[in-house]
Amino acid sequence: MDMHAHDRRRFLAIGAAAAASAAPLLTACGAGFGGGNSKGDGSAADDVTGPFDWKRAKGRTVKALLNKHPYTDALIADLKAFTEKTGIKVEYDVFPEDNYFDKLTVDLSSGRASYDVFMLGAYMVWQYGPPGWLEDLGPWMLNSSATGAEWDQADFFPNLLASDQWSLKAGAPLGQGGQYALPWGWETNVVAYNTEVFEKLGLKPAETFDELREVAGAITRRAPGAGFDGMYGVAVRGSRSWATIHPGFMTMYARNGLKDFTVEGGRVKPAMNSPEAIAFTRDWAEMVKKGGPPSWTSYTWYQCSSDLGAKKAGMLFDADTAAYFQAVKGASPASGKIAFHPGPKGPDGSLATNMWIWSLGMNAKSRNKSAAWLFLQWATGKEHLRKGAIEYNHIDPVRKSVGQDPAYKAKMRAIPGFIETFETVVDQTKIQFTPQEQFFDATTSWAAALQEIYGGKNASSVLNSLAGDLASKVG
Repeated sequence: MDMHAHDRRRFLAIGAAAAASAAPLLTACGAGFGGGNSKGDGSAADDVTGPFDWKRAKGRTVKALLNKHPYTDALIADLKAFTEKTGIKVEYDVFPEDNYFDKLTVDLSSGRASYDVFMLGAYMVWQYGPPGWLEDLGPWMLNSSATGAEWDQADFFPNLLASDQWSLKAGAPLGQGGQYALPWGWETNVVAYNTEVFEKLGLKPAETFDELREVAGAITRRAPGAGFDGMYGVAVRGSRSWATIHPGFMTMYARNGLKDFTVEGGRVKPAMNSPEAIAFTRDWAEMVKKGGPPSWTSYTWYQCSSDLGAKKAGMLFDADTAAYFQAVKGASPASGKIAFHPGPKGPDGSLATNMWIWSLGMNAKSRNKSAAWLFLQWATGKEHLRKGAIEYNHIDPVRKSVGQDPAYKAKMRAIPGFIETFETVVDQTKIQFTPQEQFFDATTSWAAALQEIYGGKNASSVLNSLAGDLASKVG
């Protein structure tokens, strides 16, 4: 709690002060932090003065904790370039996603600062930010002695940068307060489909939720008789985990104008039991029954992705990366037969899309912050991200310049519909959840409720019970 209080004072100081600083300033470029003031109220960024210098921390070593991921592979493959540029070595540990966040949470909560920098999702800012485990990167970004002009903050897609920025107050919108991580790689949730089965059955990608339910059911009924043995309609997640809620389900939920919570009088109130939300959830469960995986309640992203690649699923409504890595040449039996589509619109034409962002953060307890900031700056800079997108598989660029790079577009056009889908939804993609510390517990309970409705329980009763439980925990 002390750390939390300290951070709150710092935010207030940053936002209110306007005096000129001894350190040079960068333009805030629309970010909500800073307000034109470079002083971080005790931030280590204030210690960096003079001209910007990539060699400032030459001879130091940065320790990184990384999740096993194609984006990580691209980073590791390019680390030599960082060391040549800065004289800083990077030591890293890579853990599989099954236990990565357990490892990170234990390390941060211990206060040992075993790692200076680490990967995290934007949702984790809501868990790690309030206890004071994350360095506020705002003062570093505002200090032109610490940050080179080439980093070009304005080049980030603004919705992505805003997703890692929060005031640490439950229910407060993102894009205000401290910058607790930097967007590094992300995933937007859209529909990928098997063109072979669509052509054979005379189907078209669904433009509405009703059409999606119809197409999913039609594939399950008709595909086996058309030569696609064992194929079902649509792969969506179903395990009892927070991760079941955030991809396809939350995207379609948001496109229908539905909210997880509302904020009334400063209090966060559950809203997943509104009449409209109950009806949508019932329809989603019905779609899964008629057109989803036979063993849906155990399905994670991995099973969904694998089924699309193995020609067991006619569609996937999940992260675009989950389909992309099945679609590239030689990756799976379905490669060359997978195309992308933005997915169904909401009743008003909405393509509001939920996302996952792999971000990079700094340990607030790090004793190596100057070198750590240079690493974060390089890893999220144009040069490395362009190389990662073109030479490796760091797709879904967080920077506008990479997304428009001709070499990137030429590479991604090999996958039908990928570029068109990305460009259609990128400006409408953001975190659709309400920021609050109990996010993981709340969404795990929500997934359990979805399973109960799928199992035949009354949707209204289940969601009213869920909302009652969450009201006492979240509000």
